[in-house]
Amino acid sequence: MISIENLVKTFPAAGGVGEVSALRGIDLEVAEGEIFGIVGPSGAGKSTLLRCLNLLERPTSGRIVLRGDDLSQLTGAGLRAARRRIGTVFQQFNLLHARSVRANIEFPLELAGLDRKQRRARADELIELVGLGGKEKAFPSQLSGGQQQRVGIARALASQPDVLLCDEATSALDPTTTDQVLDLLAELNRSIGVTVVLITHELGVLRRICTSAARLADGRIAEAGRILDLVGEPGSVLGDAIVPVGVGPSEGDGADTAVVTTIGDEARGPWLAQLVRKLDADISVDGGRVEQVAGVTVGRLRLRFGPGVSRADVDAFVDAQPNVTLSWGVGAGVDGSSWAGAATGGVVT
Repeated sequence: MISIENLVKTFPAAGGVGEVSALRGIDLEVAEGEIFGIVGPSGAGKSTLLRCLNLLERPTSGRIVLRGDDLSQLTGAGLRAARRRIGTVFQQFNLLHARSVRANIEFPLELAGLDRKQRRARADELIELVGLGGKEKAFPSQLSGGQQQRVGIARALASQPDVLLCDEATSALDPTTTDQVLDLLAELNRSIGVTVVLITHELGVLRRICTSAARLADGRIAEAGRILDLVGEPGSVLGDAIVPVGVGPSEGDGADTAVVTTIGDEARGPWLAQLVRKLDADISVDGGRVEQVAGVTVGRLRLRFGPGVSRADVDAFVDAQPNVTLSWGVGAGVDGSSWAGAATGGVVT
């Protein structure tokens, strides 16, 4: 669907001397029909990547391929046509306040040259699709933040794009409205098959609706994959942050610790009791959490093993369990607040 190949974006440095690197060789694949989340700390390059995807910024080098077409090489009419294949939902809605709901949704269709009858029919269809029936004559000032974002989503879908880009689309909304907008995006993904790419700093967005994700750091892809694979991958910073289990014990306390991740039915299964019986040893729980991730139950526990417990015996037990993984060590798992790390110098958002 979308293939990003060795994407580089630089900007002139302040004072015109040298360059600032925003993206440093991004390679990424987004499959057809996915909801793909892109996360990272401030300054990691998330917004720059999105602006390259919707062609508001020209990459310095590299390729962006959408269904076989290299968008980075397009100009003129070809570039304008490509932009109609990519809808964008903005953080601050960016509605035209002198236009009604219907007229805002019709605006990109006016630019595309559709006649009034065609515009009206498409806008009214989208108004119903995003749950704003009866609001077609209202103006943005008469709508709540969530309703305004629904207008923004409808407008982004007006040209029937292949992909919907969402730039921090819920960060200006309260938690309840955020969930409603995320559920709407998930329903649109299911009902009309549009591929969704979300730029966000909110891990709850990944947990609630994303099927895959990538973590940016210092203008590079630090890790990427299916959400459930990341959560189950020992040592994944993003997986640890999506389902955190708290800060681990300090070095030198003499105890073996591990984080065990269970996915699906195993998250509520009796595996821990079975492990205690098998080892006939003391095992304490230092932290844990159960979450719904991509619609699947995921559980994580930080376990502390008493003296004399063999790691080999624990590993053998875990290996025999379906959908269970284990990561040993004090550093296994994070608290969920420091997952993003700090951006390094010379990178912009």
